[in-house]
Amino acid sequence: MIRGLYKQPGGKLVGVSVRLSHARRMEDTHAVECHIDGDFFLDGDEDDTWRMLRSMETALERCASEHAGNPTAMQDAAAIAIEKTMLDHPDARIVGMDAQGIAIAFRRAIDGMTADGDSFAIPASSNGVHGRNYADSEVPRARRQDARRQESRSETDSDRSEYARRWRMLRPRIVHDTPRSPQEQMNVDAAWAREVAEGTREPILRIWEWAAPAVVIGRFQSLEDEVNVRTAHSEGFQIVRRCTGGGAMFIEPGNTITYSLYAPLDFAHGMSIEESYKLCDHWLVEALRGLGLDVRFAGINDIATQHGKLGGAAQRRFAPVNGGPGAILHHVTLAYDIDAEKMTRVLNVSREKMSDKAVKSAVKRVDPMRSQTGMSRDEVVAWLVAAARRVTI
Repeated sequence: MIRGLYKQPGGKLVGVSVRLSHARRMEDTHAVECHIDGDFFLDGDEDDTWRMLRSMETALERCASEHAGNPTAMQDAAAIAIEKTMLDHPDARIVGMDAQGIAIAFRRAIDGMTADGDSFAIPASSNGVHGRNYADSEVPRARRQDARRQESRSETDSDRSEYARRWRMLRPRIVHDTPRSPQEQMNVDAAWAREVAEGTREPILRIWEWAAPAVVIGRFQSLEDEVNVRTAHSEGFQIVRRCTGGGAMFIEPGNTITYSLYAPLDFAHGMSIEESYKLCDHWLVEALRGLGLDVRFAGINDIATQHGKLGGAAQRRFAPVNGGPGAILHHVTLAYDIDAEKMTRVLNVSREKMSDKAVKSAVKRVDPMRSQTGMSRDEVVAWLVAAARRVTI
């Protein structure tokens, strides 16, 4: 199996794995099997999002068979087919990736199958990308510039005023939870979000406490490609999968601060998915600025300062149930401190993922709050709990 990767500027990472199946030649019908994974987000009805993803994989397989021997035509056809698949599923949406990006990852995997050696793509479960630099040749300059402008956009005074108004109307109950195991954390998140969706639970902002170290991978990620499983287990990490998209998170209880927001869908009414991230994190950004941090949003779902990334968010919408209001589940993991060396042993971070980052090292991208605040973790958590209560008044 060969895996091609593509990191969309200002967006997310997609991987397309390709392997020959029932036949030996690319020209044979049904010769190719494709699988799509990554840290992108899929928004919409649960069943429809999975149907869309499976339909995308089928479309790629068809393109591989119909355009075997002509990689350029194969990539062009794949982009068109993926775009059509998206239109055929209007109740589902991919966030952080587009049809052209998926087609590029697909082309890289196909190139790796047909080239002599591995100069154009990487084997599955590898953490590097080999071969030529696709960025300039495959991504239009205007699109890269748009991505950078979007990434650097900060919220305006008008935005902050509207976000504050919506938080005052939401008035969630603030819960500083007791320690839970990693899998229980995943279960609680999904269960509470579904209960808000059906109207049987009030809006809640829950600040977590972890009972054990964990690696939490996103809903659509490939475990073997994202995590060094053997090392993770030997280091005492439990590996769990959350119900939202996004990337892998490295969790050590004393070094991590996590929160979840469970809110009715109306909380973000009229907003794009991208703007709703800023709304849901409004209270957190204001609290961190109150500690003197120069906090800003980066890309779709990262929270950063001038020194580097502090944490990342993930989000999912749940459809209304039994006449309920539906729900947004939004959760954030922040690095209070981090054992960077251990993290790089446990997680696999591809060069492609870092391709549009100003800082190329995953270690250097993370700048924990301990170094920026000088406060203990308990002091930071207490500050956040108090700030969450203030923003709802």
